[in-house]
Amino acid sequence: MAYHPLFAGTAGGGPKAAAARGAAVAQGTPGGHFPVGGRRRRDGPVARRGRWAIPWGIGPSGRFRVYLVVNALLRRKMWEAALKFRPFLLVMTCLLAGLALRPGDALAKPEIVDARIGDTAERTRFVLEMSEDLPYRVFTLPDPFRVVLDLPEVAWRLPGGDPPAARGLITALRFGLFAPGTTRVVLDMKQPVLLQQVFVIPPRDGKPHRLVIDIEPASREQYFAAESAATGEAAVSDEPLRPLAEAVPALPQAKPADERPMVVIDPGHGGVDPGAVGVSGYFEKNLTLDYGRALKRALEATGRYRVAITRESDVFLKLRERIRIAQETKGDLFISLHANVHSSGNIRGASIYTLSETASDEEAAALAAAENAADVLAGVNLGDQTGDVRNILIDLAQRETMNLSKKFANDLVREVGRETKLLRNTHRFAGFAVLKSPVVPSILFEIGYMSNRQEERLLRSEAHRAKIIESIIRAIDGYFERQRAASRT
Repeated sequence: MAYHPLFAGTAGGGPKAAAARGAAVAQGTPGGHFPVGGRRRRDGPVARRGRWAIPWGIGPSGRFRVYLVVNALLRRKMWEAALKFRPFLLVMTCLLAGLALRPGDALAKPEIVDARIGDTAERTRFVLEMSEDLPYRVFTLPDPFRVVLDLPEVAWRLPGGDPPAARGLITALRFGLFAPGTTRVVLDMKQPVLLQQVFVIPPRDGKPHRLVIDIEPASREQYFAAESAATGEAAVSDEPLRPLAEAVPALPQAKPADERPMVVIDPGHGGVDPGAVGVSGYFEKNLTLDYGRALKRALEATGRYRVAITRESDVFLKLRERIRIAQETKGDLFISLHANVHSSGNIRGASIYTLSETASDEEAAALAAAENAADVLAGVNLGDQTGDVRNILIDLAQRETMNLSKKFANDLVREVGRETKLLRNTHRFAGFAVLKSPVVPSILFEIGYMSNRQEERLLRSEAHRAKIIESIIRAIDGYFERQRAASRT
């Protein structure tokens, strides 16, 4: 009988163990079994002890021999079974070992375990504690002045879950997924700054890897002189960042014969741009993604439409990337989903916006300005986008496209009003950059106010979301039915 190390210590294999088993059996009772149930055996009466029966008068040594008999029998049976099923057990062992190393464990993200900001008269220091030494890229952007840090995709495990409070030269701090595979940290500065030094401290004194960014104040002249001298090069680690994956999902390729209307859904914000923050701390980017995914599934289920979505995960997307998707998919309708906040917690209700050079009111103008700044907030250099983002060129938008946008907005106001509360003057106008495609009718749907505690709970409920989705689909159906009727006349 061969000895297999797989079962060492469990089945009791080997020649010495076999000899011991033989001796134990030889010293045991006839047939190698215990008497049970309190019956009399041929060699004497039996006394109960719990479940097992022990022969009278055998003493400690006898009880030990009984133990050896039982143990030997059990171990022999286990050994025989193990040998009989050895191939099966070996296969199962390998499978279980593979399951123990789950994909999520093998591909676990590096972690940011702490973040700190220190300040002196000469500089402000930003420190990230990392679970491992990570490649990085650090650069600055002007107007507004920012320090941007790019890392491979990481998991944030900050104590308490919150970033450190802004101090020194840093007025605000944001972080999130910028693109698949890339995490971005954006530090807003109160003035022009220079990167004094960027370095990594290896683990020591119980501390993990620490990425240190020292920032010093500067004048505008010093900033732009340094920027010119650096020729646009960023501070980087020796190891390059992983290649960035395309930030937008694959665009659907419709069959040539498929003439169904293309509806493009745009969940607002994402990644490093959280959008509004509700009274419970819930982010607008998560709410809009939930609604966007649900609307996509519901539209596809009808079979009446082709559907594209600008993002299906928590990833940052530039405003003009959203427009590009709408135009490259040859979208027939573009719906951008958002939620609002207000300084008064009493304000609630849905509203729909279409593009206009002149805002319908001050609130609409302020909201458009905030939404149009999303690229800035995410640390995007807008120097090459002045004509696209900062100035809404209404004359590029065809009048017919704007008229169609208004028609759908009116349909949506009517249908949504059946399911939820609306703001007064529900259909509003503002210069939203995301609405400025000249060829795709576009609307921006503010589903409600996350600053109102009651409405935020409602917005996050599945039942309410389903009602809103149904109302959107009814509006879409009515809009395209009129389009088809008009084309037949």
